[in-house]
Amino acid sequence: MKSFRKELIFHTKTRRAYINITQQVEAALVESNIQEGFCLVNAMNITASVFINDNENGLHRDFERWLEKLAPEKPHSQYDHNGYEDNADAHLKRSVMGREVVVAITGNKLDFGTWEQIFYGEFDGMRDKRVLVKIIGE
Repeated sequence: MKSFRKELIFHTKTRRAYINITQQVEAALVESNIQEGFCLVNAMNITASVFINDNENGLHRDFERWLEKLAPEKPHSQYDHNGYEDNADAHLKRSVMGREVVVAITGNKLDFGTWEQIFYGEFDGMRDKRVLVKIIGE
């Protein structure tokens, strides 16, 4: 069994963003030369997320509205966590959207269902954040 590891770095210009990272993950898979196995993709920061869904702008706006209703950014004083930092909402949003995805690999391709793509969700951006791509197989 082989193992391959690659880090992707993201630096958003806004506090919150949704980035389709499918092509970067596919490029890592090609680089790994692993034909059959599993690909783990996970956010390496507690205020960011990796998830699978449809690449549709309206859906991304729906995520934004829904998450803001669940955990609004402001007022910062509503959160016990906010003292030194002002990102409690980002921690809660990450908890809802998830930390990672695992995708099967068949024939050196990600085994997606219809419309599935991998996204990086940023909830406290404007600084470097890492995403780990770990591929295991043969």
